[in-house]
Amino acid sequence: MIVTDEALAEAAANGDSEAFTSLVARHYDRVFRLCFRLTGARAEAEDLTQDICAALPAKIAAFRGDARFTTWLYRVVVNASNDRRRRAATRARAADGWGEVETARRAEAAEAAEAMDWLTTAMRALPDELRDTVALVLDEVTHAEAADVLGVSEGTISWRMSEVKKRLRALKEAENG
Repeated sequence: MIVTDEALAEAAANGDSEAFTSLVARHYDRVFRLCFRLTGARAEAEDLTQDICAALPAKIAAFRGDARFTTWLYRVVVNASNDRRRRAATRARAADGWGEVETARRAEAAEAAEAMDWLTTAMRALPDELRDTVALVLDEVTHAEAADVLGVSEGTISWRMSEVKKRLRALKEAENG
């Protein structure tokens, strides 16, 4: 005995999981083909088909039997495809311009990394006491705190920082030379 789609849909809407499984088995390929025609891409069609099948248990209760089940199912597929297209368009509009922002952010990060690499290399050329001082100050330690850590006066820390700046400036000028 052949059970109609409409009878299976009614049973599935009433919680019959076997009826639901039968409906999906009967129409999965048909849903996929329509999704493929609507999206034009296999991976997108597969995703859309899976999304529709996952949402179908909740949607099937809305099937009233006014039309054939396949007509109703096609409507579900077309609506899901349109919803997906609208979401993609919204995401594209929201993402528009972020490419330039991300490019600028990456360029800024690369520039900062390059400057930090240069400073790290330049610090290796400094005498130990100057390197220790600049390392502390770069770590946002105050001159007074650096003086306590290094066991010197705050004025010595200020002089060392001045000396570091002078040496780094000279090193940069020599490189740009």
